[in-house]
Amino acid sequence: MEEKNEIIFDKLVYSCAFEKYRGHEQFIPEHFLGFQLSGETHAFYGEENTIIKENSVVLVKRNQLVRTVKYPSRTGKYEFISITLDTDTLRRYAFENQIITNSTMVLKHKLFVEADDFLNSYFRSLGPYINRTKEATPKLADLKIREAIELLLQSNPDLKNILFDFAEPHKIDLEQFMNNNYMFNVSTEAFAKLTGRSVSSFKRDFAKVFRSTPKQWLKDKRLEEAIYRIKQKKEKPASFYLDLGFENLSHFYYAFKQKYGMTTSEI
Repeated sequence: MEEKNEIIFDKLVYSCAFEKYRGHEQFIPEHFLGFQLSGETHAFYGEENTIIKENSVVLVKRNQLVRTVKYPSRTGKYEFISITLDTDTLRRYAFENQIITNSTMVLKHKLFVEADDFLNSYFRSLGPYINRTKEATPKLADLKIREAIELLLQSNPDLKNILFDFAEPHKIDLEQFMNNNYMFNVSTEAFAKLTGRSVSSFKRDFAKVFRSTPKQWLKDKRLEEAIYRIKQKKEKPASFYLDLGFENLSHFYYAFKQKYGMTTSEI
């Protein structure tokens, strides 16, 4: 059974599943606050990973790549609520409350949990909207997002340096970033933004560094890792093709045969 994603109101999404489910590759363009109602989420980003356990609140920073695997609880159900803290709302909030950031907050992890009774209670209060026993008007939806911001700042005032940092990603080392993130199946536009470049600048710099186009390099890089896993680690393609950014198994087999002139079984 596939995961059920339901938009309760504009920026609130409820996810539910009844068996282990692999989430989509995601480029996270906006901060969001999430609550693990039941089950747990295994989140992978770069070379790190985080397990979001039941009854945990997690703040996910904007402008990053995340891959998730979702596990139901012992009762057989996975539930997760997420509310987007979009840039427009945060800008208005900062202006109305005259918030001034005073430093760049450095975090050990890009996803981190805020253990706080008020935040837990906040997400529990969203139950009537999920169960459709209460409808959220646009004004009420806006108030719920603002309430989330207030509670985050109450739990840790220094979070203002993350929430209200509106700077775009700066230009970073393209070669290092791509070698660390080639397995994410996201658009060229997402890769460009994350490396602090326009799409045209990204393609131009990419050609200089890799002597190839992003599309061709990504396919070759993923296939090189695939043949290593098959020959050296004795893994089956079905167990890793998604981890390397291929959309489906038939797509992987076709690309593999096209590059190496033989099937994976012949290897």
